[in-house]
Amino acid sequence: MADVRVLVVDDSAAMRALFCDILDNAKGVTVCGTAKNADDARDQLEKLRPDVLTLDVEMPGKSGMEFLEEVMESRPLPVIMLSSITQAGTGTARRALELGAVHCFPKPLHTSREEFDATVRQLGDIVIRAAKGELQPGGETQAEGSNAGGYRSDGRIVALACGAAGIESARQVLAAYDAGCPPTIVLFDAESGVVENAVRAMRASLPCQLGDAVDGVSLEPGKVWLAHDNTRHVIVEAGSPPRLRLVERDPVNGCRPSADLLFGALARSGLPALGGLLTGSGNDGVRGLSILAEAGGKVFVQRPADYAPRDRYDGVRALGLDLADLRQEAIPDWILEQTNAGG
Repeated sequence: MADVRVLVVDDSAAMRALFCDILDNAKGVTVCGTAKNADDARDQLEKLRPDVLTLDVEMPGKSGMEFLEEVMESRPLPVIMLSSITQAGTGTARRALELGAVHCFPKPLHTSREEFDATVRQLGDIVIRAAKGELQPGGETQAEGSNAGGYRSDGRIVALACGAAGIESARQVLAAYDAGCPPTIVLFDAESGVVENAVRAMRASLPCQLGDAVDGVSLEPGKVWLAHDNTRHVIVEAGSPPRLRLVERDPVNGCRPSADLLFGALARSGLPALGGLLTGSGNDGVRGLSILAEAGGKVFVQRPADYAPRDRYDGVRALGLDLADLRQEAIPDWILEQTNAGG
């Protein structure tokens, strides 16, 4: 039997090389070509006619999710989504399956010899099953996700603050969300160009409803508001429903919008809330998180990776707060567990 021919699509040259290496080592599988974006992939599909397509979620220009829709409409074939934000059970994974993908496989976070060999076996088997028609559109993820089905927001407001180093963590959280996500505010403290690029990628690839923070909008389940306008602060106003307010004030400790102000406003509102401080430079949010914790809010801090800034983490830990100390990969499930009315 001829090898299954796979086209690998990923905007990262390093990831293309990694997955080509993985798939070329899988018995019965051959990489027939690669593409770095949707336009390139469109041409390669026509020329190479692969049996299976592997597709990254986040790409410049047309995102992987948008290109998946195009492929299902114009030239359906088995598509396997490969991404760090398609972990099993996430909202992104479920959306990809709804659009017609046959499987979602997470990009390996590490590449030790043992992990590489395991990925060769797992992904090779998935590709062959997809080519045989054993995996159907809308099919299965690698494993049942902890938040798959049964999640219902308890209405608790989630407020996350991140610096440039925490943007990926915020994206991982939002990738776990779907249409029933908790009402969420994500506050960014980073250079405007970095934030704008990140927000653009999120809009194109994430399944939850995203919007820029707007004065007076209601905070309801199913909506995420992104605060990255450095001319105004963001606070929360109690009410039925509670509302997001934008205020023109001087920077707080050099920051605008300020996480200290947002967390403090949540604490004063008396609303059920969960606050999280993701990795970033400086100490913005440290005092505010302490105030929110003292008011009874659920709080966490991200444990930084070895290469990441530790300012916020060390500042929070020095206060001796009773809070969750979480690695990046544990944050999405923890938030959903804490805000799940059905849990």
